[in-house]
Amino acid sequence: MIRLAVRVREAQAELVLAELLELAPSGVEEVAGEAGTPTAGTVEYAVYGAPGELPAIGQLQAAVGGALVEVSTSEVPDDWHERWREFHRPVLVAAPAGRPAGPAVPSLRVRPPWEPAEATLGDGWREIVIDPGMAFGTGGHATTRLCLELLLELAGADAARGPVLDVGTGSGVLAIAARMLGFQPVLALDNEPESVAAAAENARVNGVAIEVRRLDLRHDELPPPGAVMLANLLRPLLIELARRIERAPAHLLAGGLLSDQADEVADVFARRLGLREHARRERGEWAALWLTGA
Repeated sequence: MIRLAVRVREAQAELVLAELLELAPSGVEEVAGEAGTPTAGTVEYAVYGAPGELPAIGQLQAAVGGALVEVSTSEVPDDWHERWREFHRPVLVAAPAGRPAGPAVPSLRVRPPWEPAEATLGDGWREIVIDPGMAFGTGGHATTRLCLELLLELAGADAARGPVLDVGTGSGVLAIAARMLGFQPVLALDNEPESVAAAAENARVNGVAIEVRRLDLRHDELPPPGAVMLANLLRPLLIELARRIERAPAHLLAGGLLSDQADEVADVFARRLGLREHARRERGEWAALWLTGA
């Protein structure tokens, strides 16, 4: 197994990631440079595969452009996929405390299938089993957790819990959580066939009914947004989404943002669709927005 990595300047890393995901839609590993070391101020993106399966180095260099610092390749042990599992642990997302009387909202435990179920959580918890397969997300990334926190808060405030459109569903964790919380119907969209297959299978495993379709945000027509739109995407795709939505949803939960990008994205949706910021969640360098037209 080969690990092919590119190290890029931190200031341009987000744009580089968007380009790399076109070459490696199954996802990339991200490693930030450590302060006080020669890698400070850089980000390394890596993909894994057998010889002949990886993008050509020339393709990577063209995608990275002037942000490039270094390209490297290395062999990894054949059991790398088992080691990868060690990084995916159960995630607990508690329902918001102190909310006013309203619809009951469970807390969520999101776990990969190789982790055992937790029998001691109690009645106020629901488990979601997510196998990422070749798709993005088991719930552990800060962007997904922030979106889940906002989704729980929205569920507690919205007794109707109407239709949901999840754009860029990845492994389907947000769409499945929405359906478990009582939102319906739920339509999940993703450009990558691997994500569509993973989301559909994860929904089946969790016993929830959602519809999953393949859609290219940049070229295909978006379905009507419904009452709630979920969009855990990178900044360029969120801006593209704002341009392509013809009618604003009542609520938009937008993740995938670095904290210093949140104001810009909120402003784009405000100017284009009249959505205003209702709430913001931040963890480390990441942020998620709850925008509403109500």
